Amino acid sequence: MVRLLAREDLAALARGYALLGSGGGGTTTMLELMLARAESWPIPVSGVDDLDAAAPCLGAAFVGSTMLLGERMPGCDPFGPLIAAVERWLGTRVPAVCSLEGGGMNGLVPLLLAPDRTIVDADGTGRAVPSLDQMSLFVDRVPGLVFACESGAGGVTLVETDRAIDAERIVRAAIIQAGGAGAAVLAGFTVGDLREHAIGGHLERALSLGASYLAAATSEPAALAAALGGRMLTTGRITAASPFVVDPHVSTIEIAGDDGGVHRLIARSETLAMLSDGALVAATPTIIAVIDALSREVLEVADLTPGRYVIVLSLPAPEWWSGRSERLQRVRPSAYGLADLDAA
Repeated sequence: MVRLLAREDLAALARGYALLGSGGGGTTTMLELMLARAESWPIPVSGVDDLDAAAPCLGAAFVGSTMLLGERMPGCDPFGPLIAAVERWLGTRVPAVCSLEGGGMNGLVPLLLAPDRTIVDADGTGRAVPSLDQMSLFVDRVPGLVFACESGAGGVTLVETDRAIDAERIVRAAIIQAGGAGAAVLAGFTVGDLREHAIGGHLERALSLGASYLAAATSEPAALAAALGGRMLTTGRITAASPFVVDPHVSTIEIAGDDGGVHRLIARSETLAMLSDGALVAATPTIIAVIDALSREVLEVADLTPGRYVIVLSLPAPEWWSGRSERLQRVRPSAYGLADLDAA
């Protein structure tokens, strides 16, 4: 079914992707500003079954530090040179585009490429993730994938490999050379590949979540969680945030709960797990969202500072991740070096 996305849907869609970011993925503000004045509205969005399975498709995203993008804004056409490079490599035009990371700012990126390309409602992660090799097409080892990214001073790096870790390491190095953040494009797959190897209907989920959030944003926390189809974990005040002793890239955020409990969030660039009085109550791939209890702003990990009064809730993970054990292994806490936090 083809949905016609209206400009008025942008706010709800952005809030939905912010929630699905699980504290990561970058703030949606920059993409909202870029899209607000776009001339492509309304934007048709097609399901994976609405298009020819043989149609070539690409995914687009910003990679690296999303915080840097707030200081060094991308140009008017950040993906144009990269798309041109992969089309030259593949020898054909790629008419369709999907999202690579359906959490945070990258969920909105495909809309930048309308109306030149058909927007496909499919996603490569269903949440924010830190590594390129965690994208579903790599996890399922789809052959022939081609990654292109900025390398600085107008340069483009292109990688074709069947080893996901090669793409992660080479693209990451190129992005660091480019200044720490930039655009990237993944191609070499078809719309048909998305039917099995990606998360279909994710834009629809984000839009529904965002609309429910805007309608219930001022509700009591339990009612807000229920409106989102989620589970209330706690409300309380952050009392401390500190690096994890074993891994300085991991942070622990202590929350004094209104229920009298002691709660601890474990996070890297996304929120990965929560413990209440020492017991594990949620862990990735479950999506853990933290919301400012006063402003009702959806918070990123960097915003989880002492003194802030927050609502913590969980949202169901996309079923795609639990469909096969090899998929689940790529997003469980052990994939982040936190094996003790893997849920049973």
